[in-house]
Amino acid sequence: MYKKLLSTIKPLLKPVLVACLMLTLALGHADGALAARTGGRIGGGSFSVPSRGYSSPRTYAPPSGGYYPYGGGGFGFPFLIPFFGIGGGFGGLFSILIFIGIANFLVQSFRRIGSSESTELGNSSNPAVSVARLQVGLLANARDLQKELNQIAEAADTGSPQGRAEVLQETTLALLRHPEFWVYAGAETQQARLESAEAQFNRLSLGERSKFTAETLSNVNNVLREAEPQKALPGGETEEPSQYIVVTLLAASLSKLQLPTINSSEDLRQALRQFGAIPSEQLLAIEVLWTPQAEGDTLTSSDMIVEYPNLKLV
Repeated sequence: MYKKLLSTIKPLLKPVLVACLMLTLALGHADGALAARTGGRIGGGSFSVPSRGYSSPRTYAPPSGGYYPYGGGGFGFPFLIPFFGIGGGFGGLFSILIFIGIANFLVQSFRRIGSSESTELGNSSNPAVSVARLQVGLLANARDLQKELNQIAEAADTGSPQGRAEVLQETTLALLRHPEFWVYAGAETQQARLESAEAQFNRLSLGERSKFTAETLSNVNNVLREAEPQKALPGGETEEPSQYIVVTLLAASLSKLQLPTINSSEDLRQALRQFGAIPSEQLLAIEVLWTPQAEGDTLTSSDMIVEYPNLKLV
């Protein structure tokens, strides 16, 4: 009987063992993903376009600077009166038809002018915005980069467009100086009107910030926050050898920004230069995020697979 029971259970053992193994691996990755991951953040900005003065359409006056309603030039009654035979002219039905044609032409012209002005004003109040994200994964040997980002965060003026443009320039320069540590990268650009651009920017920002357990250093709109220094987070000393740093750049710009598809280090170099070259007057908002930030914290290969699956090898 035991043999019969064993022969019945034996075919089920293999699937059960496979399921247990998969569950163990999944939980192991989950533990790595849920481990403490510190992050840094620099940014600021406002999704509002500065109001510009609006001047009404030009009106033309006669050379003498006056307007003569009853003669002496200009576009006044002396031009119209002869059509009706007052003071001479053609008179009759033909003159009336000409007058109606001129009046119709003037009405249509004024309508076209008004329509073009309203369209121009509408576009200026809700212009097109480029919302871009660029991410770089570097080997953890680039510890100097973390120090540079910390220094930028502590000294940056994130409350002005010029200061935010300088943050982008300094960050892209820091990344360009460490090409030997580039491993992964990814970029995307979205085009949107101003009314919806802020929501897209916030969605990208929240998606990246949610990968941090804590923001241990931040400078946003000139509000500097820094957590107490930590020595080494749990597991930091015994992580596997392949460790990484990920830097994310976000920007919303009034200038058209089209980042290349990154398949090589040259593509990444071009994208970094584009980010760093965005003029301050075109920048609406920026964010620079990086992880890990605290000393002793690490990102492993498992973390990269779980949290940054869209990044490609460069």
